[in-house]
This record gives sequence, C-alpha cells and structure tokens, in this order.
Amino acid sequence: MAGATNVSTLTYIGRGGLAGACAGLFSGLVSLLLAEPTIDRAIALEHEKAAAAGEEHGAELFTRDVQHIGLLIAATLTGLAIGIIFGLVYAILHRNQPEADPWGRSLRLAVAGFLGVGLLPFLRYPANPPGVGDPDTVDARTTAWLAAIVIGIATMLTARLVSASLAKRVASEPVRQLATVGVVLLGFAVLFLLPNSPDAINAPADLLWTFRIFSLMAIAVLWAGLGVGFGLAGLRSKQAVRTVEATSAT
Repeated sequence: MAGATNVSTLTYIGRGGLAGACAGLFSGLVSLLLAEPTIDRAIALEHEKAAAAGEEHGAELFTRDVQHIGLLIAATLTGLAIGIIFGLVYAILHRNQPEADPWGRSLRLAVAGFLGVGLLPFLRYPANPPGVGDPDTVDARTTAWLAAIVIGIATMLTARLVSASLAKRVASEPVRQLATVGVVLLGFAVLFLLPNSPDAINAPADLLWTFRIFSLMAIAVLWAGLGVGFGLAGLRSKQAVRTVEATSAT
C-alpha cells in the first residue's frame, strides 16, 4: 500500500497538534472540575493561616475566574506543543516501519509518553497545590523536575532500543517484555538519585493527596486523548487511502 506510506511529516505534525490541542483542552476541563476545588481549599487555608498570624493577605493579581480561563488556555497550548512533538516522533517511527497499524502505534506511543513524561517524573516529584513550597526554591525545584522528565524520556527510549534489539535476536515475547519492564524499573530507581524537594509539606494530607490524584488524572487524560485522537485520525486516513486505491483499481 504505497499511498499509506507517502503521508508527509507535516501532516503527522498537524494531526498531532490538533489531537494534542483537543486533548489538552479536555485535560484542562478535568483539572478545572476536579483539581480546582482543591486549589480553592488550599488558598482558603493559606488566607486563614495569614489571618491567624495577623498578616494582611494582599489582593490577588487575577481573579479566580480569570485564572480558570488561563488554566484552559495553558492546558490547550501544552497539549498542542506535546501533540506536535508526538506527531514528529510518530512520523519518524512510521518511516522506519510504514506497515505498522496506526491505531496500535499511536496508543503505544501515547503510553510511552505518559510513562516517560508524566508518570515517572510525577512519582519522583508529585504535584503540590498552591502555597506549598518556598518561592526561593522555585528554580531548584523546576530544574529537578526537568531533570526527571529527561530521565523519564531516556528510560522509554532505552526500553524501546532494548526491545528492538531483542526482537532482532529473535527473543521470545516474554523475554522482551520482561526486559522492557526491567529498563523502566531501572529508570525509576535512577530518578531517586535526584535531590529531594527542599521544602516541607505543610498542607493537610487529605487535601494534598486529593490534589495529586486529580493532577495525575489530568495528565493521564491528556495522553489518552492524544493517543486516541491521533490513532482515530490515522485509521480514517488509512481507510481513505484504501478507498482511493480501490476506486483507482476499478
């Protein structure tokens, strides 16, 4: 099926950007509905602590409604950026193995992205609600978080290379799967070589873990939406190519 292999890289990038933007918006809505009430609780607790200490809490620069709109915009733009990178990586994989099923490949790539960019860094540095953390340590925390993402991506790339190498040696499926899991676990262990967060956690445990769970859910929704949206678009494109080829053959 020659036509199916001639899709340009820009087409995949555009497809990824569109799927990512939609997934990002959906992820933002999940955050707005689930995580934002927890943030409101954290802000209220911060105000109560300031009042109890006799401190005057300054007015917010932006209202909560404006912040909610900003959340949706930021989530959409984040999804767009991730989707563009997703489409580029997919195009590279497709060029090497053009016969692979677009649905399965899209889902596998989304799972790898979720693990490498989302879950592994999250397990090392889970999200905290506003008010948790010293503003003076923002740079250090951001650097550590970015390092965790780099390690997560490197882990997934290594797992991919190990699996491909074993496949060339005609290793059995269980051996390849166990080796892949082993690489992921090793990458997870390497994450703990990074420094611990320098800040004490002073938020109530129930509020903290509710926020973290909902934050992880939003990340999962982003990657699931991206994988499903991109995969469905790939199936539709593949079916369109088949229809054109069938028409041309008659």
